[in-house]
Amino acid sequence: MNTNASKTRIKYDRLALIALLILPILFSYLATPVVVVKFSHEGEEDYLYIWNTQDRIYKGEMPKGGGSAIEWGHIFPDKDFFMRFDWWKKRGLQMCIDITPKWGRKIYIYVDEVGRIDTAKTAPYVIARLKQCQGEPDPFRLR
Repeated sequence: MNTNASKTRIKYDRLALIALLILPILFSYLATPVVVVKFSHEGEEDYLYIWNTQDRIYKGEMPKGGGSAIEWGHIFPDKDFFMRFDWWKKRGLQMCIDITPKWGRKIYIYVDEVGRIDTAKTAPYVIARLKQCQGEPDPFRLR
């Protein structure tokens, strides 16, 4: 038996195994939409929030001084896929947006110190994917 051929075969078998392990992870990362909501560091109040990603619901709290809320969508979202983000101050302001993320892309939404979408920091292509929730206050309204 040729030892060089055996070593080459083992080398290719290992590479194939590594590829089989890494490719699905990489593929799901590239095919899954990710939305990051970044709260202003100048914010002086705590926020509560709810992520609703096609009926997968998470609740959280953002203490004053900023931070981020992150949610992953489904792999290859279909036409019925949705993401909704509700946030509010413990005293008053309540906002909500419907998000239509693009699969395979991470988008950043910035919330200013008042609690509204910061249109100066949030990219125009991201704003185009956001919509005011029906019957809720306008999250884009100027201060």
